[in-house]
Amino acid sequence: QVRLAESGGGLVQAGGSLRLSCAASGSAFSVRVMGWFRQAPGKEREFVSGINLITESTLYSDAVKGRFTISRDNAENTLYLQMDSLKTEDTAVYYCAARLDLPLGVPIKEYDYWGEGAQVTVSS
Repeated sequence: QVRLAESGGGLVQAGGSLRLSCAASGSAFSVRVMGWFRQAPGKEREFVSGINLITESTLYSDAVKGRFTISRDNAENTLYLQMDSLKTEDTAVYYCAARLDLPLGVPIKEYDYWGEGAQVTVSS
C-alpha cells in the first residue's frame, strides 16, 4: 500500500507561482512512476506531468510545458510540481498519483494510488 498526501495548493494571481508537494509513505519503494493530474470543474481529470523514477525521464502535457517542472526528492520520498507563469485556466484540483510499473505515459486508469488532491486557484 502506498499513501500519497498533497500540499501547497492555494490562491495565486495570474503570472504567479506555486509549488505543490506530494509526500509518499508506506511501500513507496515499490513505486516506479509518479505523476500529477488535474481536474477542473465540469471537466475530466487530465495528465499534467510525470516522472520515471528509474531513469528520471519526465513528461509534460502541452498545456504546461515550459511553465511547470516536476521533480523528486528521493531521500524524502516527496514529489514536487513547480508551477510558474500560472494562468486562470490552470485552476483545478491537482492530484498526485503513483504507479508500480513502467512505462511513463500511460492512461490515467493505469495508476495504482492517488492522493486526495490540492486546490489551485489562479485569479485574473
